[in-house]
Amino acid sequence: MFTINKACNSTSARAGILQTSHGVVQTPVFMPVGTYAAIKTLSTDEVKKMDFNLVLSNTYHLYLRPGVEILEQFKGLHNFMNWDRAILTDSGGFQIYSLSKFKKIDDNGVEFKSHLDGSKHYFSPEKIIDIQRYIGSDIMMVLDICPPSDATYEQHAKAVDITTQWAKRCLNHLKNKGPKYNFDQIVSPIIQGGTSQKLRKISAEQLIELDAKMYAIGGLAVGEPKEEMLSTVDFLNDIMPKDKPRYLMGVGTPADLIECISLGVDMFDCVMPTRNGRNGQLFTYNGKINIKNAKFRNDQTPIDTNNDSLISRNYTKAYLHHLFRTQEILGYRIATQHNLSFYNNLMKDARNAIINNNFKQWSTIFLKSYNN
Repeated sequence: MFTINKACNSTSARAGILQTSHGVVQTPVFMPVGTYAAIKTLSTDEVKKMDFNLVLSNTYHLYLRPGVEILEQFKGLHNFMNWDRAILTDSGGFQIYSLSKFKKIDDNGVEFKSHLDGSKHYFSPEKIIDIQRYIGSDIMMVLDICPPSDATYEQHAKAVDITTQWAKRCLNHLKNKGPKYNFDQIVSPIIQGGTSQKLRKISAEQLIELDAKMYAIGGLAVGEPKEEMLSTVDFLNDIMPKDKPRYLMGVGTPADLIECISLGVDMFDCVMPTRNGRNGQLFTYNGKINIKNAKFRNDQTPIDTNNDSLISRNYTKAYLHHLFRTQEILGYRIATQHNLSFYNNLMKDARNAIINNNFKQWSTIFLKSYNN
């Protein structure tokens, strides 16, 4: 299911192959976020042309809209959104805690009110797996508790305990029920514990005992200082299984990705390239630019000559500046495609550097250029 093709000698970076029921995914990999079964402003054909083989959708949102009945009619999300490659679904735990004004957690699950209409719902670990069985995602995340960054040690400790119990129930439920459609699904536990090394160690060791096919690091990039995020990932690098994929949830900036690849992370997702793109922020190897700034009004140079995307090479900064100033939808589409192409190319460059035994040198040059 997961094969490491090459490991870096001077860092913990590695290049691997993740085999899913809907194709092979080369790692390191960045997943575009399609919360509602769509990468905002783009068609699935456009996402395929950018050479993405894995996208992320959200169980909580898909459960509310369009609902599992519709997804069952289509025999899963792949058919519904016309996507024949791999899909990972987040369990929705983070969305429950961040979007619902009302939530009540007990040992069996969480009761919450829909952020859409206030209707009450209850998610147990088993129900979360059943929803994702109807969705038919290739990789399913367990129901977990993700406390805010300012939560107390006691709150994080309780979250670790409940998340472990729920992970066991999620794995057992899929084992007992099996996938709904005619292909295998992977269940991934999520390591919690905030920035406490003690709690992270407890969480990781308890979940590793479950012998899952992959593992995720959750509860980071939620407001803690970047140094604490990196030190937590570094700490877990020596604890997590080295022969299984490692997924750092919700991270992050291009620099974050490269720094965490060097700490042994294989998989990432973040709304940053799409959301920031729609707000006019473009990512390049020389750092970020805000295309809405007046200095680009007469700039006849391509958006980014270092990006091999035709979108980035065929349109000028002046034109994209004009589209944003006039609020044309095409501007949001171009910026989104540019940013996603940049992120995907960055992962390919990192992988090539690992395979060619020069990841440390390459990453040092990239980070210096990007951060300057």
